[in-house]
Amino acid sequence: MKLMLKELGEIITGNTPSKQIEEFWNSEDICFIKPDVIADSGVNEISESNEYISEEARKKARVVSKNAIFVTCIGSIGKIGIAMDGEYAFNQQINAIIPNEKIDSKYLAYNLLFNKQRLIGMANAPVVPIINKSQFGEFTLNIEIDSDKQSEIVKVLDKLMDIIKHRENELFALDALIKARFVEMFGNPVNNEKGFVKAPMGDYMTLLTDFSSNGSYKTLDSGVTMYDEPNYAWMVRTTDLESGDMTSIKYIDENAYELLAKSKIYGGEIIMNKIGSAGKIYLMPQIDMPASLGRNAFMFRYDDRINVKFLYHLLTSEYGQREIQQYVRGAVTKTITKNDVRAVLIMVPPIELQNEFEAFVKQVDKSKVAVQKTLDETKLLFDSLMQKYFG
Repeated sequence: MKLMLKELGEIITGNTPSKQIEEFWNSEDICFIKPDVIADSGVNEISESNEYISEEARKKARVVSKNAIFVTCIGSIGKIGIAMDGEYAFNQQINAIIPNEKIDSKYLAYNLLFNKQRLIGMANAPVVPIINKSQFGEFTLNIEIDSDKQSEIVKVLDKLMDIIKHRENELFALDALIKARFVEMFGNPVNNEKGFVKAPMGDYMTLLTDFSSNGSYKTLDSGVTMYDEPNYAWMVRTTDLESGDMTSIKYIDENAYELLAKSKIYGGEIIMNKIGSAGKIYLMPQIDMPASLGRNAFMFRYDDRINVKFLYHLLTSEYGQREIQQYVRGAVTKTITKNDVRAVLIMVPPIELQNEFEAFVKQVDKSKVAVQKTLDETKLLFDSLMQKYFG
């Protein structure tokens, strides 16, 4: 049955008690929820906040209690939270729903999560997306009206969500294990207490290049443009590396690929954004077909004194990013130049020690692959059941 949100409970838009009145903010009596408290994905169980209001502010706030559903409706649309024990005030970017007897609160939260893209599509402002209270109240959902069936659906989805969180925690722990091993073997790069060589990164480079064409690849005699997708070669964009999804790659023609001789990729290279999120580092995975570097990125190769896996972890560490970011320029559009990249100071332990670290990372990565496979399968099942229950 299709029902509007206003038929499923009371909808309240939040507000913010005056920051000018110190008494409203001088004690932690009531949690104050803002969008940054609610994670971007999943149904977030809210039990604490990074900000609180005092009892003095109660009459100036909108306060809800356990099982209220929070939905962000300004800016970042459709983040979902559910109130646990306690009382919660919330700001004007959030609408809260106090569910009535027709709906289980967790069932409603999952249903809203499934419909997040519809909520985003309803936001009506091009600069700052916003869903007003009236629009929100008229938003329709497919509802199972049998309360027992609602409870059964919640139990199934909760179980899958618990598995997903557990697997995500496993991946986090494995990443933490690699970081801990790095510090154990190499110490703190800032202090360099083990006395390793420190030198500019450019001293070890055999190649530093960006997108480079030897000709006009859009005016080939064959008439083939760059993106005719003949499944011969493909262009690596940092968006592909960011998502880890190589299925969205852009294919290029064989003749066009030959024009990009200086920026050919074979797998295993370090790639850096040079514009936008300048200085962000990626490690190119091993590939089975030829590839070319995309625009707005640099590609590095090194001599035999550098193990690329070691260097990747160094450059993505807090130390590495601080060293890189000091060379990034631009208030609006961030950029970094080749000369600046070469100047970045790196720590260079003996290659035998670097190789030992790589061997450790490979073993941990095997575990990560197994965990990721289970995580992906569970997410796929979760998504298919969400479609079955709410679609």
